[in-house]
Amino acid sequence: MTLIFVVILTALVFEFINGFHDTANSIATVVATRVLHPRQAVLMAAFTNLVGALCGTAVATTIASGLIDPRVASQEVLICALLGAIIWNLITWYAGLPSSSSHALVGGLVGAAVASAKTWDVVIWSVPHPDSWYPSKGILGKVIIPMFASPLGGFFLGLVIMGLLYALLRNWKPRTVNSVFGKAQLGSAMAMGFMHGTNDAQKTMGIIALALASGTANGGLDGLPGWLSFLKTAPAEAGSNLTIAAWIKVLCALVMAGGTASGGWRIIKTLGHKMVRLQPVHGFAAETTSAAIIGLASHFGIPVSTTHTVSAAIMGVGAAKRLNALKWTVVERMVWAWVLTIPISAAIAYILMRTLQTVGYEA
Repeated sequence: MTLIFVVILTALVFEFINGFHDTANSIATVVATRVLHPRQAVLMAAFTNLVGALCGTAVATTIASGLIDPRVASQEVLICALLGAIIWNLITWYAGLPSSSSHALVGGLVGAAVASAKTWDVVIWSVPHPDSWYPSKGILGKVIIPMFASPLGGFFLGLVIMGLLYALLRNWKPRTVNSVFGKAQLGSAMAMGFMHGTNDAQKTMGIIALALASGTANGGLDGLPGWLSFLKTAPAEAGSNLTIAAWIKVLCALVMAGGTASGGWRIIKTLGHKMVRLQPVHGFAAETTSAAIIGLASHFGIPVSTTHTVSAAIMGVGAAKRLNALKWTVVERMVWAWVLTIPISAAIAYILMRTLQTVGYEA
């Protein structure tokens, strides 16, 4: 029973870090364009993340039952998976690199599960959808394909939206453009924060629900006093998704909002200042692009990377002006962080799990 509470605590630490790590991406543009003061932007993002996190659980159910075999999701596996993601998040945060917390968590889950079972068979690679060519579950459909599709979509949609705005606003005075889009960016920034909440906060909900369902199934919660009986979570039946309790949603949403309120200025500086110079119209285009793509992903339960989407949208908006407006050395560092996130977080979780086994633990 103690391990279950350790999993929940570790998951909430991950959620808090996710709050100041990934949410920095969602407010970087509105801070860089000086539409909002950093403190105002953080408070706005905390509120919109909170509201978004309470809306829907499609991404949470993907994390809980769509990536690895739930039968190997022991408390120890979940702890190692979360620690792998946390360690990589802190490394990239310290370096000011906007890497993906989503992919760090997925990598951690895969690495810890494979180490525990000593086989790759516990990873759900692909499950065909009965009415579609697209895989309904698994790493391929929920992680790998979106890992490339979301930044590409962000780049080209940002490029198109910014190109259209350039055409529509070519006769406007710069002062008028800044005034109008300074106000419009408030709406796009709020939409971005809301969509971030619908996707990123869901991942920790899935981990906590998975831990409780595993504990319920193996009798780990049998000794709970009556007032804690709400912790018992029925495992998902074959072919169905795990139910996410309301208290899990509220807890994760509040913790993420708290993390957001603590800020993430290193990453804001990289995205909003170092990569490309932004004006309110650019921020509006980037945020609108990102919110659209993340909202679509959340609807289909895809744990897409907010980081990749926002960063690529900013690149697309910058490229619409001219390609040399982008600072390619910064872009290169970010791309390397994206590529390395899943394998490194998986390796960290794998090593942690194998270390437990070496000292006498067997899952």
